[in-house]
Amino acid sequence: MLTCAKPSLFCQTQHRALPSLRRRARDPEIDLHPDTAAARGISAGNWVSVETPAGAMRARARFNDQLDPRVVVGQHGWWEACGELGAAGYDPFSRDGANFNLTVDATIRDPVSGTPSHRANLCEIRLAPAPPSARP
Repeated sequence: MLTCAKPSLFCQTQHRALPSLRRRARDPEIDLHPDTAAARGISAGNWVSVETPAGAMRARARFNDQLDPRVVVGQHGWWEACGELGAAGYDPFSRDGANFNLTVDATIRDPVSGTPSHRANLCEIRLAPAPPSARP
């Protein structure tokens, strides 16, 4: 089950171009349980593809043994580069990018708020090469 959390380091999708902040978070990350990762041959720091029926994105794996092994937590807002650090930007419209919104089916909406679900989407996580724009 894929859910989304906003990193508190940045303001929504902004400020990833600021070196003082980007030094602390160089790449998009996805949190998953170590057992979930091991079952898929994923090590901490590996690039992974997060795939749902709606689409896909890439991020680096970060382990959290406090998570339920059936849950992974993604981050939104990764598109901006930080030229001063040589940190990549990510194509927001490509499955090879890091756009969490591509994993969400926008046609399925909450009947009260009318917003798509960013908190409960079936997914699969696979080992993947780094996005074309990502640093080594």
